Amino acid sequence: MTALSNLDGAAQPKRASILTIVRLGLREIRNGFDGFRIFIACLALGVMVIAAVGALADALRAGLTKQGEAILGGDVVFARMHVRGTPEDQHLFHSLGRVSETATMRTMARRTDGSDQALAELKGVDGAYPLAGTVTLKSGGTFAEALSGQGAVADAMLLDRLGLKIGDEMRIGSESVVIKGILDNEPDAIVDRMTYGPRVFVSLATLEKTDLIKPGTLIRWRYAIKLPTGAPSDRGALSNLRKSVAEKLPTGGYTSNDRYDPSPQISRALDRLRQFLILIGLASLLVGGVGIANAVSTFIDKRMKVIATLRSIGASGSQIMGIFLVQLVIMSAVGIAIGLALGVAVPSIIDEFYGDLLPVRINVEVSPLSLGLAALYGALVALLFALWPLGRAENVSATVLFRDSINGSGGRPRTSLIVLMAALGAALIAIAVLTSESRSIALWILAGLVVMLVVFGWLGGFLARMARRLPRPSRPELGLALRNIGSPDGLTRSVVLSLGTGLSLLVVVALANASLVADLRDRLPEEAPDYFLLDIPPGDFDGLKARIAQDAPGTSLVEAPMLRGRIVAIKGTPVEDLKFSSDTQWVLNGDRGLSYSDSIPEGSTLTAGSWWAKDYSGPPLVSFEGEIAKKLGVGLGDSVTINVLGRNITAKVASLREVKWESIALNFIMVFSPNTLRAAPHNLLATVRLPPGTAADVETRMVRDIGRSYPSVSAIRVRDAIDQFSKIFAKVMVAVQVAGSVTLTAGALVLAGALVTAQRRRILEAVILKTIGARRRQILMAHAWEYALLAVIAALIAILLGSVIAWVAVTRVMELDYVFSLNAVFVTLGVAAAMIAVFGGIGTWMILKAPPASYLRSE
Repeated sequence: MTALSNLDGAAQPKRASILTIVRLGLREIRNGFDGFRIFIACLALGVMVIAAVGALADALRAGLTKQGEAILGGDVVFARMHVRGTPEDQHLFHSLGRVSETATMRTMARRTDGSDQALAELKGVDGAYPLAGTVTLKSGGTFAEALSGQGAVADAMLLDRLGLKIGDEMRIGSESVVIKGILDNEPDAIVDRMTYGPRVFVSLATLEKTDLIKPGTLIRWRYAIKLPTGAPSDRGALSNLRKSVAEKLPTGGYTSNDRYDPSPQISRALDRLRQFLILIGLASLLVGGVGIANAVSTFIDKRMKVIATLRSIGASGSQIMGIFLVQLVIMSAVGIAIGLALGVAVPSIIDEFYGDLLPVRINVEVSPLSLGLAALYGALVALLFALWPLGRAENVSATVLFRDSINGSGGRPRTSLIVLMAALGAALIAIAVLTSESRSIALWILAGLVVMLVVFGWLGGFLARMARRLPRPSRPELGLALRNIGSPDGLTRSVVLSLGTGLSLLVVVALANASLVADLRDRLPEEAPDYFLLDIPPGDFDGLKARIAQDAPGTSLVEAPMLRGRIVAIKGTPVEDLKFSSDTQWVLNGDRGLSYSDSIPEGSTLTAGSWWAKDYSGPPLVSFEGEIAKKLGVGLGDSVTINVLGRNITAKVASLREVKWESIALNFIMVFSPNTLRAAPHNLLATVRLPPGTAADVETRMVRDIGRSYPSVSAIRVRDAIDQFSKIFAKVMVAVQVAGSVTLTAGALVLAGALVTAQRRRILEAVILKTIGARRRQILMAHAWEYALLAVIAALIAILLGSVIAWVAVTRVMELDYVFSLNAVFVTLGVAAAMIAVFGGIGTWMILKAPPASYLRSE
């Protein structure tokens, strides 16, 4: 047996205590952060994104809760459509505390000479409004003074649109009002439904004079209540109060909210956006994991002699791994702490610079759960990517002390470590899925991330193998580039994996955005209506139709009865006792549009059951939209109870329909047999399709004549409504794109780390080349060829893979038509070129400026 073989295995490992291993690990870390800067930066960046998203969501939620009373307009609010609260209802509300009654509706605001008009969101208020918060005016004076007499307060946008100013009159319904104030701030604005026009305030007394309050008008009555001082007002007390009122008014049809969750729609939107952005942050963390693995691998390589020395004196592989694991745990803690600190600071920064753009003012209050989740993600990713290179350290033998050229850390980690890594990966996926409201979407996103990492990890190795097999080109610069690409310790894997994954995510976000925008704007059906007309009195429809035909001959007008009602029970079970997923629960939250018809509506196809006869006069029947019915567990023959105008109506499901919502035809989730709702006071909803090529002045004259002749009718231009939604969507996509760009930043850190790792080898190579006569230009061209080849290949594969993943996301998850965007391709190629130019250029410059003598001496 030789001395070397004794060094390899004769020494018997001695069991060291955990305390000894920790002490040795701490002693090793006294060298500082050398070699761990990229490790810490990659980890801190990913943790920062996840912590920032959680902290911002927490801050906005805290702001909602803290400002809930002002946002809601009181401690608790009861609201319903169509019907004003009865004296008995209002008596009950007044018995609970101070009450403010308001009414909101859409209407047309017109110049008194009829020359122009605009859609407006009208709000009638009583003298107690607002119970909380303050309405402020840009024009000065008090809100109460501005509403006195026939006064009105209007948004500046409306006045600009109509060319009006303070002191001018405008028509609301059949009444003229005097503009006495310009609105600056409305405390409870965000709790109203989605608005399509600027706000106009009038007093309830003025509203009653406009003749807009008629049976069937789409008007929402709200009763805000401020509890007496000293009355219980905690979350539980307000919840019990709402339940008590619901029991006392079982057929009232009121929806209710309290100040702890004044706007459930905003809360749900924040939760969904938070979950999605956290998944994007996890993507950046996973991409940064490549940098973590590279940093740990480099660290182990630098400590090779130390590891061999420990092996020679009897240390076992697990003991050595424990020593270095202590260091990695400490460095991980530093990176996580930096990420958490930066993430917590984000809400304050956003509030300082962009606070006015947020729906509510931020109240910085971060929950331990959000920070814990970010820290947990960071710890799991750090361990997952560090264990492989760390486990290979166990393979280092003592012979490395004598055979410097041997790659002592080769091979694979032991099986137990591979199993542990698989468990960590499974834990990451489980946490991401379980903390997401829509688990199917979370699974799709995670699947896409895994595919990206696997594809680009394989591609890096494939390119290296192919480069080694290619024949040597005649150009020496290109030959040197191919040799570098094929080098086992080259940059190929790191560059392709980091750059490719980041660019793929950029492509996915860009193409999904392009498809959504196209669906909203550019893909309106050819027969889509040009206008929706709201609140048409049934007795006025024939005259309105004749007026439109006179102004714009050939115009198509389709009408349908329109009411609002709330589902209160399904199959006899109150909806309060039912719980469905978020993509279904919205149907039960608040009131829904209802209609009746003796024939199948346009844009609907019967999928089950049969339609009732035109002269049907039996028990109430309803036709349900098939997809929603399936999610609610509703089938043929089941009962559904709705509350309309304060009356509960139970109908049997007679049929299910497939509805083509994209046609924008008049359609509803529930369509009833005519005998069910015909007797109820209601108005009509109509769509207007203008003949192709209708001149703009003809369209303007038609809309003006409708407003002048039928002041209660509101006209909403379809494209204006879509543009309004597109503006909201664009703001959301900015947040997604910012979060997605962080993944590119993580890729840049990985790329920088890979360049730093290879720096010494490349400098030595350049020094040797210069010594044997190579010119700077040749070395520069060799590096340019290498970086350009890697960047182009990574970008092209990223475009291909990103397009496939975007296609799956758009067609399978979002269920939209896929639209390919050349802009996304050019942006991806541009980003790849920029990143390679910057990092490759800096790396090459540092290589070329290195003095040959000192490096040759050191070798």
